[in-house]
Amino acid sequence: MYRRGFLQISTAAAGLAARADAPMPMATLGKSGLRVSRFCLGGYHMGKNGEENGIRIIRRAVELGVNFLDSAWLYNNGASDEIYGKALSGGQRHKVLLMGKAEKRTSAEAMRQLEDTLRRMRTDYLDLWQCHQVTTMQEVDQILAPGGALEAFVRAKQQGKARHIGFTGHRDPAIHQRLLDAFDGWETVQHPVNLIDPHHQSFIRSVLPNIRRKGLGLIAMKTNAFGNILKNRIATIPECLRFALSQDVDVVVSGVETVEQLESNVAAVKSFRPMTEKEMAALLERTKKGPAGDSIEQYKRNA
Repeated sequence: MYRRGFLQISTAAAGLAARADAPMPMATLGKSGLRVSRFCLGGYHMGKNGEENGIRIIRRAVELGVNFLDSAWLYNNGASDEIYGKALSGGQRHKVLLMGKAEKRTSAEAMRQLEDTLRRMRTDYLDLWQCHQVTTMQEVDQILAPGGALEAFVRAKQQGKARHIGFTGHRDPAIHQRLLDAFDGWETVQHPVNLIDPHHQSFIRSVLPNIRRKGLGLIAMKTNAFGNILKNRIATIPECLRFALSQDVDVVVSGVETVEQLESNVAAVKSFRPMTEKEMAALLERTKKGPAGDSIEQYKRNA
């Protein structure tokens, strides 16, 4: 390698490390009152490259100031929960806020999933428990019905097994709106926020303002549309993160597969500057030319 090239790479790496070690921006997660890092470590990827790699990522995230950690009962058949439990052993649990999720729609089944999650994570409580990936209006009917999952979420909070409760989904903003209208006890909502969402079945342009008017915490996910934004060369990861953080959200949840990816994403969050209206307009004008729609945001496809 030429010396100039080596110096450029070395300088870039040094700059990245410096930003990664800067203070972590924090936010209050709506009416939950939780003070969370604006970067939340996604749980799905924890089991993708083995347990040891997942543990390294989690511990490095905590070192970098990440205090909000995401998981779900179904991620990697429970392995993600277990990896968190091992990574946070030895008194580390009190340093973080743990989020878990349950996708079962009856009260009894959701409570069983909560008990599984607590056991796997080696903790007595979750800081946030969310009703996971609500996808159809039929599921909403099941959640809200007598004996439905909503009863489990209310009971878990009463029992102290979940300090705060919310819901997630990525199919249709109308589903989110119905859940918002049906129950005033939700404290957080999680949905896609990315730079092609405004062009198709948009959460940003429909339900997001209503979530904020109700004072709920807003967790942005799918900032890279399952990797499809980068894969299709629509935008870079720093652009994705900057756009998402420039919306009216509290935190972005992002999955990483290596410590290096973690450090890069955290550095982008720590150096975040809100986009101006002009920058936002120019970016959306660029991205509306495509590709967009459910060929990229595949999770929005109708069942």
